Amino acid sequence: MTLTTVDKECFDAALNEAREGLQEGGVPIGAALRLDDRLIAVGRNERVQHNDPIAHGEMACLRNAGRLRSYAGATLYTTLSPCEMCTGAILLFGIKRLVVGEATTFVGDLAALKARGVDVVLLDDSRCKDLMKEFQTRFPGIWAEDIGEAP
Repeated sequence: MTLTTVDKECFDAALNEAREGLQEGGVPIGAALRLDDRLIAVGRNERVQHNDPIAHGEMACLRNAGRLRSYAGATLYTTLSPCEMCTGAILLFGIKRLVVGEATTFVGDLAALKARGVDVVLLDDSRCKDLMKEFQTRFPGIWAEDIGEAP
């Protein structure tokens, strides 16, 4: 699938959020929300920075967007495949298009999203994979905690 110029700009905004998160010592997962052809919010995983267990990138982005009457026509961009909590939020708000940077580091359940009618675009972006590799090398304990595998 070919991304539009707006898709590329929005995905780059999500990727920049992920990079900022890593610079802050947090989990480098960023997200961006587009409604029609306008970027309306960005967010990054801030679990470490805010000591908040649900401050995942997608959740922070949705929080930053504020209340919206409708998510019809919205696209959510995320640098990593969403976890079950973020998947639930996508389904709850009826977001019908999701652009995912990569699903190698964390697979998530993209099949469940597709089965519920979400158009999932998987980019397999090396920049996202490289960010996660750097994070996992520098902060293995935080990564294990983030995905629920801490001892």
